[in-house]
Amino acid sequence: MDPCPFVRLSVESLALKLPQATRSAGSGVHPSTTPCFCKLRIKNFPSQTALLPLCSSGGEPSPDSTISSAGFHLDSALLRRLSGKPLTLRVSVYTGRMGRTCGVSSGKLLGRVHVMIKLDGAESRPNVFQNGWLKLGNEPSKPSARLHLVVRSEPDPRFVFQFGGEPECSPVVFQIQGNIRQPVFSCKFSADRNSRSRSLASDFNSNNRGWMRSFSSERERPGRERKGWMIMIYDLSGSPVATASMITPFVPSPGSDRVSRSNPGAWLILRPHGFSVSSWKPWGRLEAWRERGPIDGLGYKFELVTDSGPTSGIPIAESTMNIKRGGQFCIDSRIMRDSTLSSWLPLRGFVMGSTVEGEGKVSKPVVQVGVQHVTCMADAALFIALSAAIDLSMDACRLFSRKLRKELCHDDQDSLP
Repeated sequence: MDPCPFVRLSVESLALKLPQATRSAGSGVHPSTTPCFCKLRIKNFPSQTALLPLCSSGGEPSPDSTISSAGFHLDSALLRRLSGKPLTLRVSVYTGRMGRTCGVSSGKLLGRVHVMIKLDGAESRPNVFQNGWLKLGNEPSKPSARLHLVVRSEPDPRFVFQFGGEPECSPVVFQIQGNIRQPVFSCKFSADRNSRSRSLASDFNSNNRGWMRSFSSERERPGRERKGWMIMIYDLSGSPVATASMITPFVPSPGSDRVSRSNPGAWLILRPHGFSVSSWKPWGRLEAWRERGPIDGLGYKFELVTDSGPTSGIPIAESTMNIKRGGQFCIDSRIMRDSTLSSWLPLRGFVMGSTVEGEGKVSKPVVQVGVQHVTCMADAALFIALSAAIDLSMDACRLFSRKLRKELCHDDQDSLP
């Protein structure tokens, strides 16, 4: 398998020095040790926002690259289009609170800086475009704030895969390399009437059965539920190399037609264990639910399973994506909120990203996996199974007042025509 060239553009070590006259910024200033923030913009990329730690006027900063950092990902097609063309990073610095009040931005603009970026050769070698302080004001006679930042690029090659159809339709999975599409996996989806977690458990050896009992919170529940979904990933020889099994049913909370955060559904992502095709070992656990709020969202949490038992899982991804628009499921230790945790994760840097279409839309997930996390095809298959699980969770969290398509239903359930 040959990876596709990608480049990660990082903006790190952000810090701000304010002139003495600016330190008392009046009402609206964020009442914390970081009362300023910045917006980072590159043409044709979504803008990003980061907090700015304050640095004393007399001291030099020791900015931590895990704090207030941002990143932009450039794929091979974009790198080709940008060949020989510089990019401009625009950083706008504000005092006050982030966000908007009554439709008006709450922050007060303090100044802007521009950083020119040339990406020629960036897919093969790291580059540093800015490392140090930049002045925010243009008037030499007046004291002005100064912004510290490091802007650098590094090669970030990835394997790219795409499902040939919706996961519930048991599609082939292709590896994408430019215009070449090569089949590398096949999928088999099932939605058995009886919970697949029990039938899968019967295939485990005696050591693995304890895992299933510990992880499964399933019990016979009266009323509506979505359970028993499972998708198996096979290599080209027909051997199973990964699976995603719904281990906890998706059920509506009492008096509601939605899956709540307090009672989420859950999947196990499993890999073969040993030489027996009937022996499996948990690798990760995915929970999903439907968020309440002004914007309907799919909430999710993914953790790696350790050999120490089900209570020692390592959380590595938790977020919400828009139900209508869909979004990107991403695992990247460099954008984790808990910098202490991300420093010792077994999965470092960019791990994977997977597209998820909005509710009711045709979904053929595109999956990117960092090359450092793939030593063999079976490793890639785990991420394929995980991407299928998050995509299927969009359907599993569909309001129970709505019907599912027939591929997702048992024989006794209503489905869309």
